[in-house]
Amino acid sequence: MVEAQTALITNDAVVLGLLAIILGFVFKTSNSQHPGFKAFYKYVPALLLCYFLPSLLNTFGIVDGNKSNVYYVASRYLLPACLILLTISIDLKAIINLGPKALIMFLTGTTGIVIGGPLAILIMSAVYPEAIGGHGPDAVWRGMTTVAGSWIGGGANQASMKEMFEVGGDIFSAMVTVDVIVANLWMAVLLLMAANHKAIDARTGADTSAIEDLKNRVEKYHAEHARMPTLNDYMMIIAIAFGITGLAHFCADFLGPYFGANFPWAQEYSLNSKFFWLIVISTTIGISLSFTKVRHIESFGASKVASTFLYILVASIGLHMNITAIFETPMYFVIGIIWMLTHASLMLIVAKLIKAPLFYMAVGSQANVGGAASAPVVAAAFHPSLAPVGVLLAVLGYGVGTYMAYICGLMMQAVAP
Repeated sequence: MVEAQTALITNDAVVLGLLAIILGFVFKTSNSQHPGFKAFYKYVPALLLCYFLPSLLNTFGIVDGNKSNVYYVASRYLLPACLILLTISIDLKAIINLGPKALIMFLTGTTGIVIGGPLAILIMSAVYPEAIGGHGPDAVWRGMTTVAGSWIGGGANQASMKEMFEVGGDIFSAMVTVDVIVANLWMAVLLLMAANHKAIDARTGADTSAIEDLKNRVEKYHAEHARMPTLNDYMMIIAIAFGITGLAHFCADFLGPYFGANFPWAQEYSLNSKFFWLIVISTTIGISLSFTKVRHIESFGASKVASTFLYILVASIGLHMNITAIFETPMYFVIGIIWMLTHASLMLIVAKLIKAPLFYMAVGSQANVGGAASAPVVAAAFHPSLAPVGVLLAVLGYGVGTYMAYICGLMMQAVAP
């Protein structure tokens, strides 16, 4: 892995500029009528490139994604603003009409992570026992508990597992790399599948009528209310998005430490996490405003502004991926891949049995593995109006993350040699 001090570019203003150029290039070429570009984008989703190209900056040492603050800014400022604008135009009744299959697939994804960790240990114990050794704080199973926390809930749940199982620094660092690389590779697969969801759903016989109804409602609203936006319209969108984001930060700065200091059980449900409260408050206010006249900001492009924020977030997520890290601790990545394949296989089997659309499988999986930062990205790959579904499931992941990851950790401890 490239060391931080060898990164060619360390100025985040330059990094943001590079990401903007990459996004501009992808959008320009993906909408080009040139035969070469049309043929290329027929097979490679534009969203996947927005995610993959920035990873090359990190992989080849041009930028150190772990040192850059671009992702922090995107996830703390642009993400909540994006969620607010997307949820303001939400049709909550239509989302409820999506039925229980989305929740079933989310819980299936959680189950896949819980049983996948112990299964990966058992398989590697039989094939290559040295890979799952270690003693004391640096035992491999202890490090894997932090991956379980991350893949069911998020960063706060991951930190909880580190403390609860007294995970050593060396194994934790190695498992963070496994977490990021394997999760990002899986997200790339989901984005690729999302680009072909109609063909996949047709083959599996999935009922997508409720999803199509939601998309049609959004498109009908656009057709009836859309108008050319003015500067005043854009300023209103910005005022609402960042005004509420500021309020959410203000409340989160109080609620996170308050719950952490006064309720010992709060850590189990991520209630001591400022980021948890930031997402919950932003989403709640956005949904509340969807019942008011404020939702009409969608008629002059609120979701398009939200999508620009979302794509910047996608590019900043890509900055954390270093492909060469796979070759440094290959056995740990084999463990991670077995784990993720267990999760993916269970998701696909259950989706087939209940004839769930690919959308439910993809978003249910990413709500576990990626959390609130990337579940909306995968959902929006199907249609921008579906992004709030990803948010709602990801918030549920924060609630069950520490509890289920703890169970997974105990199971891994039991089967570890």
